[in-house]
Amino acid sequence: MQKEASSNGQRIIIAGGGTGGHLFPGIAIVRELKKRCDDVSILFIVGKRKMERAILSRAGFEVRSIDVEGMIGKGFLRRIIVLFKIPISLIQSLSIIRDFKPHLIVGVGGYSSGPVCLMGWFLGIPTAIHEQNSFPGLTNRILAPLVKRVFISFEESKRYFKRGNLFFSGNPIRDELLHIKPIPRGVKQRFVILVMGGSQGARAINRAVVSALEELKAEGLVPFVIHQTGKEDFGKVIDDYHTLGLDGEVKAFIEDMASAYRRADLIICRAGATTIAELAALGKPSILIPYPYAANKHQDINAMVLKETGGADILMERDLNSNTLARKVRRYMENPDVLQRMSSLALKAGRPGAGGIIAEQLMELIN
Repeated sequence: MQKEASSNGQRIIIAGGGTGGHLFPGIAIVRELKKRCDDVSILFIVGKRKMERAILSRAGFEVRSIDVEGMIGKGFLRRIIVLFKIPISLIQSLSIIRDFKPHLIVGVGGYSSGPVCLMGWFLGIPTAIHEQNSFPGLTNRILAPLVKRVFISFEESKRYFKRGNLFFSGNPIRDELLHIKPIPRGVKQRFVILVMGGSQGARAINRAVVSALEELKAEGLVPFVIHQTGKEDFGKVIDDYHTLGLDGEVKAFIEDMASAYRRADLIICRAGATTIAELAALGKPSILIPYPYAANKHQDINAMVLKETGGADILMERDLNSNTLARKVRRYMENPDVLQRMSSLALKAGRPGAGGIIAEQLMELIN
């Protein structure tokens, strides 16, 4: 792999967001691009959520915002407001693009990628999009016929794109996760569960986990739990752990995901595309609880893809309670061979080189 000359001075816009699941693949792509180009300037364009800016600021990237939001799940009046924001977001995107003068624009999903990629196409700037989910979002389905490349994370996505230059890349994961060294056998004795409901947490999962841990403790099974609660539930969950005498680390948001993944024997989580990609690339066994209100039930589809390989278990939220969750956790705690097989099958489904594959294709577009 040869780096481009520093005289190129490449400028690249990454547009998208809404959740960490959209932004983390964008960050992974950027880091791969920087390995291939000595002199590259990156600008992220996102919506107005504080979480988006916080994630990108921690990663050290320049960020600009546009006034845009999604329509799915909104009431009639809110949808009217969202529609009126579209021309504003297009003008804002045009202004930012003319100011930054990018050589390339990459949309990483979410409503904020739409106006930016559309203006990039209008101005004749090479533009690509990456779809993380098995069922593509509306923004990417609209953009697909216009852009130079459409990168997909799941083979199942192909049927939903009628037109577009499709490329099955997989979903890029953060570089720090790719270099996790497993804990040597015999060093760790406690069974460790990692619980995470996404960057915002998930109340239904938090409540079920606490109740299931109480049930397991009554049976003499006491795993150590690394629990990401989200900001809203943090106080309640940490109080429950203290009151019930549960053993674990409770955090609103886990900064060091590499360490959390490394220590975990089993993961209980949502089925966002980035999470699925990370579980597969790291070979981590999981109980997936798809978010029931995800657009087009895409988390259900994401989860089924990994389950069908044998690399994950699924528990639908409508069936989630202390008893059903405790029963599944108990099974894996008492049957390490089953857990190990799930780990091996998850690893086979992973595409850890996705970021590099996309970066190579993007460099071709620039050149």
